[in-house]
Amino acid sequence: MSVVQTTDIVTCQLIRKIVFTDEQGVSTEDEVDGMDEHSVHFLSYVEDKAVGTARVFITNGSAKIGRVCVLKDARGTYQGQALIQACLEWARAESHPRAVLGAQLDALRFYEGFGFKAYGDVFNDAGIDHRMMELFL
Repeated sequence: MSVVQTTDIVTCQLIRKIVFTDEQGVSTEDEVDGMDEHSVHFLSYVEDKAVGTARVFITNGSAKIGRVCVLKDARGTYQGQALIQACLEWARAESHPRAVLGAQLDALRFYEGFGFKAYGDVFNDAGIDHRMMELFL
């Protein structure tokens, strides 16, 4: 298993399409939001196959982590944890004081494992309930 920073946005978008659009029913219009060209992207690999992705961009002085997903066959193999760790390491190296993300409600506990704390009300994003979370770096 390895996670690398990448410029291969096509592979990132393909993984996101499989997970978010095909599995979760998120529309292409909601998934492709125009922020990819302003983001730092990561890919997670098992052997030589890309199985997960995440991205980070800066908004209001915070590193916003998003589009975190892992292909179904690779879930449960710590790919998600490795992707979040890579995003947090990047944010710390770039001296950002805070990381934020919008977590699907069923993923709150996953992010709490990294020290993220939920804040604000539940909100709907692309038909899925989310909650904002933050971690001070």
